[in-house]
Amino acid sequence: MPTVHANGIDMYYEVQGSGEPLVLIPYTSADQACYAFQVADYANHFSCYSVDLRGAGLTDKPDGEYTTELYADDISAFMQAVGIERAHVSGVSLGGAIGMWLAGKHPEQVKSLSLHSAWHATDEYLRASVNSWRIMAEGLGNIPDVVISGIFLCCFTPEMYESRPDYLQSLADFVRSRPVQPVDAFMRQTDAVLAHDATSVLGAITAPTLITFGRHDFVCSTRFAAPLQGNIANTELVIFEDCAHAAIYENVEEFNSRTLQFLQHHSG
Repeated sequence: MPTVHANGIDMYYEVQGSGEPLVLIPYTSADQACYAFQVADYANHFSCYSVDLRGAGLTDKPDGEYTTELYADDISAFMQAVGIERAHVSGVSLGGAIGMWLAGKHPEQVKSLSLHSAWHATDEYLRASVNSWRIMAEGLGNIPDVVISGIFLCCFTPEMYESRPDYLQSLADFVRSRPVQPVDAFMRQTDAVLAHDATSVLGAITAPTLITFGRHDFVCSTRFAAPLQGNIANTELVIFEDCAHAAIYENVEEFNSRTLQFLQHHSG
């Protein structure tokens, strides 16, 4: 299994494809396989580095405080450890929050930045949503159950539940097939979500930045579009009209097409 030692921890990752490096940062509770539906297309054009975050997947899960800034330092050190000087960086939700810190704190390492269903600073609505998942985690004691019974409701529209139950079940099966995140690691990871505030570094982001939201996302809604666009110098905004928080699964074809268009425009 490919692992590297970076920022004091052993980090698991996988590489597929060829071309300029593209670092894919997972979301809360997920491992690197969460981008399975994207890597199939992205790898035709880029060397895709999918990484397990601290506290998830097959990467170390040490005690201590987790923050989005610490996660960004992890990714920066990971890139150095595997010999990537500069990469396209893409993240969904928590992955996007980490990407902001990476691009703001280590701008020389980021060629382009893709922020999907992300937010600049945690507000009270997002805090209440995440706290409800933490209560579920304490009660159920099983993070896959929390993801499927709780977090999925934020990720997908009612229409998807109604019209694509078999697909939804396949996504639930996929969640259960992956390495199980311990409850204590989930709590530390969601601590990072609750404390996230990248306002101070947004102005230091120099990479061209794609910002996307699902029109029906209520956790990380378009309420975060103006603060991101207003503080990052060079941005493009895309709204996926038929999606909630997880456009990467709800409309794979459009998500991959629009995001690849941006990545290819800024490659070379």
